[in-house]
Amino acid sequence: MRSIRNPGRVAGIWYLLLCVIGPLRLMYIPSKLFVSGNATATVNNIAAHEWLFRFGIVGDLACGVILIFLVLAFYRLFKRVDQNLAVLVVIFGGVMPALISFVSVVSDAAALMIVRGGKFLSVFDKPQRDALAMLFLRLRDHQNTAAEILWGVWLLPLAILVYRSRFLPRFLGIWLGINGFAYVIVSLTGILLPQYQGQVFTISTPALFGELAIMLWLVIKGAKPPADAKG
Repeated sequence: MRSIRNPGRVAGIWYLLLCVIGPLRLMYIPSKLFVSGNATATVNNIAAHEWLFRFGIVGDLACGVILIFLVLAFYRLFKRVDQNLAVLVVIFGGVMPALISFVSVVSDAAALMIVRGGKFLSVFDKPQRDALAMLFLRLRDHQNTAAEILWGVWLLPLAILVYRSRFLPRFLGIWLGINGFAYVIVSLTGILLPQYQGQVFTISTPALFGELAIMLWLVIKGAKPPADAKG
């Protein structure tokens, strides 16, 4: 009941779920199944651990849904601070990234379909099928790179809302703003200078902990607008 009465904690719990499930497909599965520069080894790993790959697809779908609930919780929390900015959080932080997440699932599903094979794929030999599966996995990576723009942009109105709110520490708003710009820079680097994306991401890592900081604050301490506290 305390969480229901505290909209900040509700947002924090949704954020926590996103942080727990999100890395499954973004980090864990690539580290376990994907072999850089080796399509055959990658395909063989996916075939041998098909259920793990499928869990990644389910995780992406779950994250798309969680994003919507998260931004709606933020809207409830900040609508009295600035409703226009709160709407931008919903659009750039929930609706658009969720759509990209669902589209990314299609790329993974296509790769899995090729890995599993079938009569209509018999016109391709094994190396060709492996290369085709890797193409869809690479396409998924490019979708992530494009999505990073939104991962950054939505944090900018959120940062302003946190800074103006007076019921959350202003340093969290500043950190979120830096976090947002960092994601945009990483995304643009991946598009314009992909050979340097890894280095830029490493340099930007401290800034990217801004989301973790506000998530932990909301889960532990929560937040309530003054009007809600009175009512």
